[in-house]
Amino acid sequence: MLPTASKGRTPSHVRSNPVCLQYLRRIIKWQQMDIEYTFWQMLHLCTSPKVVYQQTKYHKQTKNQWARDDPAFIVICSLLLAVSTLAYCSAYDHSAAHTVSVIISVFLFHFLLIGVVLATCCWFLTNNYLREEAPNSHVVEQRVEWLYAFDVHCNSFFPMFVMLYVLHYFLSPLLVAHGFIPVLLSNLLFMVAMSYYHYLNFLGYDVLPFLERTTFFLYPIGIVIVLSPILILTGFNPSRYVMNMYFSQRL
Repeated sequence: MLPTASKGRTPSHVRSNPVCLQYLRRIIKWQQMDIEYTFWQMLHLCTSPKVVYQQTKYHKQTKNQWARDDPAFIVICSLLLAVSTLAYCSAYDHSAAHTVSVIISVFLFHFLLIGVVLATCCWFLTNNYLREEAPNSHVVEQRVEWLYAFDVHCNSFFPMFVMLYVLHYFLSPLLVAHGFIPVLLSNLLFMVAMSYYHYLNFLGYDVLPFLERTTFFLYPIGIVIVLSPILILTGFNPSRYVMNMYFSQRL
């Protein structure tokens, strides 16, 4: 069925391109970014994420779109990611060229590429399988914006970044040591971080009134909880694995 739009209203898929272009243009204009509000969001994503998505409803009412029109969150998150990676490289690497390579690969792969893939998968899944059927043909069809799906990923990524990049950095001397305790703590930290990521992912789509069965996004948490004891019993240490994969200093 073709999307139905009322007379005089531009369908959402037609508006998406101008919105994306405007979004990209604002990335290089710091004076147009709301830095204070971005840090407010980052704080509350770690402490009370439902408050952030309550603000998303207000944003929809005032701007008529679910996605952010301010790229400040992505810009600041990218800078924080670069700084944290540089801190790891200064502690566990000895090559300037390799440090630059690690920073670029972490940003492009961990944040951008994986984010684009996950956002695209969620965008496709929600629009094709989780949308409620319109009660009649006169109702305007609503769809999940791709940019909103990427926003949800960024929101979910930030608390995971705090746990697996910042907190992990300060605990790394303990987490990369040999023995059962480091294995246990490392797996627990990764389990909590990944579970919280999927919980925030669920909140991001659950707030959309035209989606149903959004509890689907909580299912990966069960998989993480089941796998963690298995990894602990086998002696797998995710901290040692990741650190040895990226940095020249063998642990």
